[in-house]
Amino acid sequence: MRILAISGSLRAGSTNTALLLAAKLLAPESVTVEISPPLSELPYFNPDLDNENPPESVQKFRKSINNADALLISTPEYAHGIPGLLKNALDWLVSDTEFEGTRIGLLYGSASDASFAKEALLEVLTTMSARVVPAAIVSIAGARSKIAPDGRILDKSVEADLRHAIEALARDYATEA
Repeated sequence: MRILAISGSLRAGSTNTALLLAAKLLAPESVTVEISPPLSELPYFNPDLDNENPPESVQKFRKSINNADALLISTPEYAHGIPGLLKNALDWLVSDTEFEGTRIGLLYGSASDASFAKEALLEVLTTMSARVVPAAIVSIAGARSKIAPDGRILDKSVEADLRHAIEALARDYATEA
């Protein structure tokens, strides 16, 4: 199984990127976790450019999404919502008919439980007809003290939560295969 891991943060030393690095290291042999290039490579969404020949970075992004068996999105909460960078990336996928039914796990690394970001992202993904796997949704409050920027886990509960999310995505994938 191939999981594409997408960080909703660009911050150097991002806790959410660190969570994805840790997930990559914790994945069982049957699961490959690939870290997506930074979402900053995508231009601002413009419907005029969303045609038969969208920008090359958008084509690459869509291809990487479509080649994955699942997505693992890790995002902070900004002003009670999701970062504009992540929303922009999702906007580029709205017209991609292959995105419908995409299996998704969600990680929220934030100072709080990121409940507002969770609600906002679930609304967007539901509208896009994504297949969010409930058992693969993890909120990690106080995340900066629980994981190092290089992905080293400092709190064993985070390791258990990440393993659980990856296993949930793998189980969901196995039921469809």
